[in-house]
Amino acid sequence: MFGDSTRTVTEQRDAKNFIFQLFGSQLSTINTGFFNARMTRGIIIQPHWHTNASELVFVICGTVITSVFNPFTQKVMSYRLNPGQVCVLPKGWFHWILALTDDVHLLTIFDQPTPDVVFGSDFLRVIPAEVMNRAYCVDPAAYAQAVAPIQQSTILGPPVGCTNQQQPNETGPKPKPYPSSYFTGPAAPIPYDA
Repeated sequence: MFGDSTRTVTEQRDAKNFIFQLFGSQLSTINTGFFNARMTRGIIIQPHWHTNASELVFVICGTVITSVFNPFTQKVMSYRLNPGQVCVLPKGWFHWILALTDDVHLLTIFDQPTPDVVFGSDFLRVIPAEVMNRAYCVDPAAYAQAVAPIQQSTILGPPVGCTNQQQPNETGPKPKPYPSSYFTGPAAPIPYDA
């Protein structure tokens, strides 16, 4: 009935950016599981989705932007989260988390003891350029060049040594007005434009 969420390393990018986990395989008595993540400004938990689990992001320290693609409205919804705030990411919805400060500590809690995950990096690097051309009229050479830096699955991006990265805005994306009846909760999404 005891577990330590700092024993099993899921990913370690460097000394300040890492993710631990505590799931059913580490503590068989739980019906849920979570990642315990530390991140610095500009680090992103890459775009991904979970085929079998919803996710609750809980910020302990720092500030992040969580973004999720709503497949029904075809819109990206982004939320700025500070300590104590949460965001729910529905099962099967494509999402990512961007650190805006150097002191981010968060938990991502799942409603399954072991969540399945599909990483955007895997999807992008294994789809043949010819398929992207046939499906979307994307220039095959341009696509191959664009995804060439993606050599392996990584959870925390950008890859070490990336020289083509833009730092996030200190304040995050600027909110755009929405009709007040559009949202039922107190926090409206921030359209993603960072």
